[in-house]
Amino acid sequence: MKKLSYETLNRQGYDGFLLQDAPERILQFGEGNFLRAFADYFVDVMNEKCGFCSKVAIVQPTGRNAQTRDRLNAQEGLYTFLTRGKSGGRKVDESRIISCVSRCLDPVGEYDSYMACARNPALRFIISNTTEAGIRYDPACRFTDRPASSFPGKLVQFLYARYREFGRGKGKGLILLPCELIDDNGNTLKKYVLRYAAQWELEEGFVRWLEEENLFCSTLVDRIVTGYPREEASALQEKLGYEDGMMDAGEVYAFWAIEGPESLKEELPFEKAGLPVLVTDDYAPYKQRKVRILNGAHTSMVLGAYLAGQDIVRGCMEDETIRGFMSRAVYEEIIPAMGLPGEGLREFADAVTDRFGNPFIDHELLSISLNSTSKWRERVLPSLKGYAEKYGKLPGCLTASLAFYLAFYRNAHPEGDGYFGEGGGRKYPLADEGRILEFFDTHREDNTTDFTRAALSNTEFWGEDLTRIEGLEKAVSADLELIGTRGTYELMKECVKHTTNV
Repeated sequence: MKKLSYETLNRQGYDGFLLQDAPERILQFGEGNFLRAFADYFVDVMNEKCGFCSKVAIVQPTGRNAQTRDRLNAQEGLYTFLTRGKSGGRKVDESRIISCVSRCLDPVGEYDSYMACARNPALRFIISNTTEAGIRYDPACRFTDRPASSFPGKLVQFLYARYREFGRGKGKGLILLPCELIDDNGNTLKKYVLRYAAQWELEEGFVRWLEEENLFCSTLVDRIVTGYPREEASALQEKLGYEDGMMDAGEVYAFWAIEGPESLKEELPFEKAGLPVLVTDDYAPYKQRKVRILNGAHTSMVLGAYLAGQDIVRGCMEDETIRGFMSRAVYEEIIPAMGLPGEGLREFADAVTDRFGNPFIDHELLSISLNSTSKWRERVLPSLKGYAEKYGKLPGCLTASLAFYLAFYRNAHPEGDGYFGEGGGRKYPLADEGRILEFFDTHREDNTTDFTRAALSNTEFWGEDLTRIEGLEKAVSADLELIGTRGTYELMKECVKHTTNV
């Protein structure tokens, strides 16, 4: 079977939309499944419906995943996106070839080619998804690194090269659309960019150009993406008639809120293309709703569910106890702590529950477990604190979710090129920052009391000392003891049994 390429499609007589040649108007940091099923899908639709005429040059944030990069380049940037689920009661099972990607670059091994993109006069947008851990400030980054290790550091190097190429002239600044799931991602990214510019003593003219000619937009993204459909890949490729090692899959539902001026609607014709993208002057309510409810439900449930023997989200929804745990966490703990109109939140939560049970999507729990430390901090901790402050007691399910996190990481140990955990009779890969995994490896022989105290008091993890939240250390330690003797499933049962009565 021939590999997916423009020539293969031409020989097949493919008559769907393709855009083979166009200027690279978008630089994208992140080659993962999500951006390819979300932002790149939207760009592809705009190319077809609005003559947007843009290619996306993808940059790998770390440059380490050679296999993904090589596969995408071997297919000339082409890949198949599968949309599966229900819409208006109608079953949807569709495929679309995405042709907006031009190439994928390694910023380390292809540093000069990557930096040459800064001198492209057609470039106008930067999109990123470097995970919650990606937008961070690392004082060890140097301007002379090739490239800087942190994403904001790379961005300053890139923007400075563009400034040097085009000077202070109008119109060559960029619109930045970060998709990382952290609060106020656009302004946070801008803050770190300006901090590096100051640390590296770059000239005042560059700082003024950053402020005046570049637009950092805070955004909210929402679409469940499951990635490569491994179990069905052979059958799907046989049906499509080509080999596609970069196939991607996701649900029908999608939503993108972008905080920015009305003029963005002209530059990015999402609305004209009929896409679910909202340009607004305040994205915060949409952000909080999605991060706290959808992402919070995922993060509070999946680690405990995995240790209880589950592998995919749909399986969790088919289990009465796990579904009950998630529902209680969302409706009785997360929503009451949010301080937004409850009716709209409950409607959104209802839709989330339906989405989690999508029969077409095998959303693997281990894929959701990546970088769980920053995810729990951003997605669950604000709800736990908000609930405790509002009601003067701890939310049982969210407290248990912290115990699930600790149990999942507790036995972390290095093995080969990575780290692995063990729990619930299972051995599994752990993917998080090296310093985090090293911490758990160092403390895996601690007794439960000492382990809990060490983890909760680690301010590098949480940005604060969680042992200062009244009763949390004792409650989490007790939950960990229960997990050790009876397992995470039994703790979920206890949480479901004891309603919070809010």
